[in-house]
Formats: sequence, C-alpha cells, structure tokens
Amino acid sequence: MRFSISVMCDCLNVSRSGYYKWLKCPRSTRTANNKLLDAEIISVYEAHKGNYGSPRIRKKLQAANIPCSENGVSRRMVAMGLKAKGKKKFKATTDSSHKLPVFDNLLKRDFHATAPNKKWVSDISYVWTTEGWLYLCVFIDLFSRSVIVWSMIKRINKQLVCDALTMALWRRSLP
Repeated sequence: MRFSISVMCDCLNVSRSGYYKWLKCPRSTRTANNKLLDAEIISVYEAHKGNYGSPRIRKKLQAANIPCSENGVSRRMVAMGLKAKGKKKFKATTDSSHKLPVFDNLLKRDFHATAPNKKWVSDISYVWTTEGWLYLCVFIDLFSRSVIVWSMIKRINKQLVCDALTMALWRRSLP
C-alpha cells in the first residue's frame, strides 16, 4: 500500500514544507564521518573474520591513521549490528592422569587382517545436535572394513565403550 506524502506528514506530525526542506538539506559532517568510519570498521571486521571487537579494531584503524576512539567504534559497531565472536572455552575430553590400567598397543599400526574378527578398532567421536552434544562409539572389523556396531550416549563415560563392546561381542557371538 502506498502512502501519499501528506498522509505520512500527518502521521509524523510534520509539515509538508518541512519534509521537503529536510530532503534537500545536506548531510551533516558527523553523518558523513560516520559513514566513512563504518566502511573502515566493516573492512577490518571482515578481514579478521568477525573475531575483532572494538578495542582491536580501534588499534588497527589508528595504525592506519584513521582518527577514532574505542567508544566511537563500539557505538558504530552496535549501530551496524556487528559483534565480535567469543572464544570457545577448552573442554578436556580425555583424562590421562588416572590410576586405571593402560594396555599396550597390540595393533602397532598393522591394519591388515587375514580373517574376520581378528582385529577390531574403535573410536569415540562427538556430534552437535539441536539437543546438545551426542557421543558416538564405533567398532570396525579391519578384515571387512565394515562397522560391527555403534553406540550413542548424551554424556561421555566408560559406559559408552562398554555398551558398544558388549553389543559387538554379542553380534559376532564371541565369548
């Protein structure tokens, strides 16, 4: 639906002559400077893949002899909807300082199997879902290179591997 100028002016409670005068008036110096600063901020922001916030962007701009303040850069970033990506916190998924027995590597990187059920390998991986992380344990027979069994669980613990191994032994009917 198109509105006429007079309807728009009535809604905004301004005169038509005031609206036309506003259209013809030149941009202020601040608006022009902000537009130039916005272009520079966007170029630094994109060059660093959105990882830089206002302090680092200000340092880059000042190194390029572009006058600005951290608050000014921050204000312009908020106006443009730019926000620095936060660093993800490190999450340890392996606890190597335990007193449980550690077994030798019997495979010694020899991934060639001469018969089924002679050599199995396993790995644990994690997948992001809309409900959070999902941990996956897979056992593969090296002879056929096929998945014997897999197990999934919401929390990573020894039960994940134990369940997968129990199912693999049951499916292959091994003692």
